[in-house]
Amino acid sequence: MRLPVRREPYFRTIQEGRAIGYRRLAGGKAGTWIARHFDRDRDPTRLYKSLGSADDMLDADGVETLTFAQAQAAAAAWFTELGRSHARAPVLVTVEAVMADYEADYAARGGKDAKGLKTAIAAHVLPKLGAKLVKDLTPGAIRSWFRALATSPARVRSREGKIATRALDATDGDATRARRATANRLLTVLKAALNLAYRDGKIATDDAWRRVQPFKNADAPRIRYLTDAEAVRLVNASDPSFRPMITAALLTGARYGELVRFRVSDFNPEAGTLHVRVSKSGKPRHIMLTGEGTEFFRQLCSGKKGNSLILTKPDGDQWGKSDQIRPIRVACEAAQIAPAIGFHILRHTHATRLIMAGVPLGVVAAQLGNGEAICAKHYAHLSPGYVAESIRAAFGPLGLVQETNVRPMTG
Repeated sequence: MRLPVRREPYFRTIQEGRAIGYRRLAGGKAGTWIARHFDRDRDPTRLYKSLGSADDMLDADGVETLTFAQAQAAAAAWFTELGRSHARAPVLVTVEAVMADYEADYAARGGKDAKGLKTAIAAHVLPKLGAKLVKDLTPGAIRSWFRALATSPARVRSREGKIATRALDATDGDATRARRATANRLLTVLKAALNLAYRDGKIATDDAWRRVQPFKNADAPRIRYLTDAEAVRLVNASDPSFRPMITAALLTGARYGELVRFRVSDFNPEAGTLHVRVSKSGKPRHIMLTGEGTEFFRQLCSGKKGNSLILTKPDGDQWGKSDQIRPIRVACEAAQIAPAIGFHILRHTHATRLIMAGVPLGVVAAQLGNGEAICAKHYAHLSPGYVAESIRAAFGPLGLVQETNVRPMTG
């Protein structure tokens, strides 16, 4: 049966996105062979190519008039050429799609803060860059976004749990450094996502973002901590319902999230330890308590069952994720500690007190559940002998200097 005449060719799919078609023409004219190509990942439009006349009226010559087999060969050659062109051309992919791929890859690799990553990308990357095609990114566009981050208001939680902003004080060197550090971290995230797309062949070149450099010296640690007098003042000025939380943080160096999960069974009064079952690093650890710390937790645990929470609200409920923000701010105001500290500074205070007393960094790292390198970055400058001891232990003698009995005269 002869095919009806129509404008739309009759297509036969060769493989996904590739097809060969026959268009029958009116008026007894010879039909034509048409190739069709579609790649949804690279080009949202369908591409067509006329291959030649069909051998309806004339014998095939392999050039202008083609048999079906010859048309298939011509279509295959065209598909191959398109493939080579696509390999050289950038994928029509948006920054938003690249970031989504990176979020999925991060989660698959067991990233520790997938939720935080998603929030940061949604807040800082997608509003300005999300709709842009990656192929249209330029060093100037990325640099403009990056520098704007460093001068934008910092996001802070409001009392209702919503996100508010705090304007940047350009005269505050610490605040400027902190915003630049945040911008550096977000630039690292953007580059990591784009590099993943580049490795996957979705981007032709990494030149645009490779030219954008982070701010220098933005991540230099400046650890805030309380003096002993400030710590005592803060505890005394805090609300009685929240006072045990502040005291526990100062005596243990534990994170807020660890403190709210401690149960009576985690406390070992004989060994003077607290068992951290779930930590940020994913590894359990034991916190060593002083005599003062052991007595403090002994009093808190007295009369409670083993599965009871140690630190609770006055009504017995567990402290929530952000319930510490307002009480610590109010306590700072009452204790005249300015600027007010966040709860995490209590952890730094515990670590700093140990370091300044000469406790080795490795021991402090074990107490905090951090890597020793992280502790060295934040606290090594507080340990006067740490650098000297490390150099002397690692370098060792070269044997270049001979021993002698000659000594300088004193006197």
